[in-house]
Amino acid sequence: MTGPSVVVAPDKEVLAAAIAARLITALADAQALRGTASVVLTGGGIGLGALRAVAASPALGAVDWSRVDFWWGDERYLPAGDPERNETGARSALLDVLEVSPARVHVMGAASPDGPEIAAEAYVAELATAAPEGSAVPAFDVCLLGVGPDSHVASLFPEHPGTQDTRPAFAVHGSPKPPPVRISLSFEAIRAAREVWLLVAGAEKADAVALALSGEAGERQVPAAGAYGTERTLWLLDAAAAGKLPR
Repeated sequence: MTGPSVVVAPDKEVLAAAIAARLITALADAQALRGTASVVLTGGGIGLGALRAVAASPALGAVDWSRVDFWWGDERYLPAGDPERNETGARSALLDVLEVSPARVHVMGAASPDGPEIAAEAYVAELATAAPEGSAVPAFDVCLLGVGPDSHVASLFPEHPGTQDTRPAFAVHGSPKPPPVRISLSFEAIRAAREVWLLVAGAEKADAVALALSGEAGERQVPAAGAYGTERTLWLLDAAAAGKLPR
């Protein structure tokens, strides 16, 4: 793994368009090399903005979307169709306009009487089914992650036990950000991705960005610092989020 690269756009609208263009190119390139492609989706304003920009892109047809596997980095453990679920946002922003097989849309379980542990275990099994021999998770082509003002990624929060969990995916209880119950990929699963892209917009996240990129904090205190890919780690920022980086 090489060090992270940082790209700064002037505002969040340009950033969303830039992420969309890069994602289309990355998935098309992956299909050219391997026949299929995979992406881990994220929620949040800039994550969903980027998906809407993909849907609106004139280059949308450059990717054979029927040969893309869609995964999630985390999910709010809420009823199916709840507007706060990342799946719901992703379907509205992009997936509903694509010709994609339901078998390639790997959603994390919605709230049910079975409980979040069963849903997390089911996701672990689904990851394993798609993984190469000897691995517990697929080598995702691109893993998209938002970053919170507290530096959390997926549902890995500072000083939370989830930052030390080595299972590929697990239930999160007591999340400091509502809702309190979630499902998340672990650092081990995230770091199996060929490329990890951290998508960040807004001045309220500038401190988290600067701290994560400083090299002075560990993943337990600053989870965003622990998110990186096997081949590339890319921070895609708007000018406000980059406001406290050294020039």
